[in-house]
Amino acid sequence: MALAVLAVAAGAALVTVVPARALPTNLVQNDGLETLGPDGFPTCWERSGWGDNDHTFTVVPDAHGGDSAMEIEITRIVSGDRKTMMLETGPCAPQVTPGHQYDLGVWYKTTTPNTVTTLFRHDVDDGWQYWTDLAHLPVAAEFTQATVRTPVVPPDTDQITWGVTIYGVGTLITDDYSMTDPDEPEPEPECTGTAEQCTAGSWEVLATESPARGIHAVLLHTGKVLLIAGSGNDEGAFAAGTFSTALYDPATDTFESIPTPSDLFCAGHVQLADGRVLVMGGNRNYPNPANGHGYEGLRTSFIFDPATEAYTPTNDMNAGHWYPSATILGTGDVLSFGGLGEDSSGTVVAERWSHAQDRWLGMGQVNQTWSFWGLYPAMILMQDGRLFYTGSHVFGNGLPGTGASVFDYDTGVITDVAGLRDKDERDQSASVLLHPAQDQRVLTVGGGNVDTNPDANRLVDIIDLKDPDPAYTPGPDLPQGHNHDGSPQTGDQGKMYLSTVLLPDGLVFETGGALHNRADAVAEASMFDPATDTFTPGMATDPVDRGYHSVATLLPDGRVLTAGNNPGDGSFDNRISLYSPPYSFAGDRPEIVSVAATEWTYGSVQEVTVDGPVASATLIRPAAVTHSSDPNQRSVALPMTVDGDVLGLNVTSNPNLAPPGWYMLFVTDAAGIPSVAKWVRLS
Repeated sequence: MALAVLAVAAGAALVTVVPARALPTNLVQNDGLETLGPDGFPTCWERSGWGDNDHTFTVVPDAHGGDSAMEIEITRIVSGDRKTMMLETGPCAPQVTPGHQYDLGVWYKTTTPNTVTTLFRHDVDDGWQYWTDLAHLPVAAEFTQATVRTPVVPPDTDQITWGVTIYGVGTLITDDYSMTDPDEPEPEPECTGTAEQCTAGSWEVLATESPARGIHAVLLHTGKVLLIAGSGNDEGAFAAGTFSTALYDPATDTFESIPTPSDLFCAGHVQLADGRVLVMGGNRNYPNPANGHGYEGLRTSFIFDPATEAYTPTNDMNAGHWYPSATILGTGDVLSFGGLGEDSSGTVVAERWSHAQDRWLGMGQVNQTWSFWGLYPAMILMQDGRLFYTGSHVFGNGLPGTGASVFDYDTGVITDVAGLRDKDERDQSASVLLHPAQDQRVLTVGGGNVDTNPDANRLVDIIDLKDPDPAYTPGPDLPQGHNHDGSPQTGDQGKMYLSTVLLPDGLVFETGGALHNRADAVAEASMFDPATDTFTPGMATDPVDRGYHSVATLLPDGRVLTAGNNPGDGSFDNRISLYSPPYSFAGDRPEIVSVAATEWTYGSVQEVTVDGPVASATLIRPAAVTHSSDPNQRSVALPMTVDGDVLGLNVTSNPNLAPPGWYMLFVTDAAGIPSVAKWVRLS
């Protein structure tokens, strides 16, 4: 994409938007050592070395990324060395081009300076032979990245293999290998739209309005979007018992009204392992000043089945919940916390949905800490099975302490997490587990406070949950936009009620929001790049205000759907907007021609056929979003092997990284252009 200059809004100053450069193709197969063979050793890698020495090769969880790294320990040495090398057979040894040089990268720890990068090459006439030792790696107690460039590839060499050698007493741990061709031409896709579309994307507002207020949005594996309103924050509808749900079909731009059995206004919801949607709690009653009660939560719960497009009741929960969380676990069970109870006070009862029994468990079957987690607490599943409360919530101040914490359900231990700035002004901030989920990094953006009603803030905090003592660190400020009256924001003015959507190219689309409680929409949208921890401002802004009670969700074709806006005057905007990101106009999109199987198992290798070269493959969990919150949103990288147009996609063996359920499978080419998704079910 060419550099472009565009105006972000009428009368706005011009800003320069530089599209992210596509990353060069990593030629290393199983680069993160995550896929293990029957012998427990990483596929495409072999134990190697020679001489008189005592040694061990061990796959260890002390990894730079993911769950696996390779440890070599030498306890006695008279001669020789030991190394982990790429297999010389099949597609494991990278193909190379004569006359080119290649950049080799590895993350490592070593206790000995007797560590070196070693290369072998395959010559067409002479076969495999030792080529050279490159950079020696200094002692490093923490993971350190080493990058070295090869000599020029000889004229008759077609493959190389390489690894890291240890030739002294000590311990070497390696992970996350890379090999790229700096001479690889950068793809320059031809823009098929206007200059602004190719750098900022564009919006379409549907001519037909939704028959239900879009307070909750759930993308079904049928491709349709469930828009749940219940009474929709309308006391008249509640009094009349008029509750609504709409089903939107992006393929036809049509809506269907769905009979709604209860007031699911501000319920919780989550995608279950089989693709049904569990909807829990909701509104038992609106505030009644005469009896001193506020909103009251329901115990009732329902399943929406995409096959029948209808709700059916489940057993009741143990307590009422209005604004509850809902997080699916690696087992397929669901944990739910918080909200307001039947007496309008904060609910301290934890709830657990049993995947095996298809029901809510009784009070005595659920581990209770009797803790109040607030309203819609963002509870993200970590790779070790614990939950991370990000500090994003709804209505007023955050929880006591630091405002964020790690919760171990099995032991009941709650550990404060430091670093979240202005924890009592993160009301209706947005939190998202960044791509790839294997990196375990969470972004928390913006927020305000509906009680004190200051200007919403621009704060962005980032945390690495793989750290032994994780803590938030400051990220870049949220880009500033334009206020409700068209004036530019100033100083620290930011927004609450915003949405963050994971896109198939690995970026996060940030859109919508308002400066104050239920008022003053902000015109601003940006892209966040987790590879550089930077925002690209100046994305096209939604023509419709999206503040309180607004939602955004990724569609299988790569567009983003937004709905809802409920200002303090009680009105509601029922228009639907569709955003086409810049990649929609960047040229021909890669295509997934076929998927050998749609039912995937953990730790498997799945065969997918594409129509040409691709650089990456990703699973994205479909949205179940409300109030800036979708704690189950995640994008999981799929390491791959390539045989022509046939990909072997390596599925994680850890269900905590990708909880069971339906996912959108995307492939992306070297220019960062994604395919349309295919649906697969992981179990």
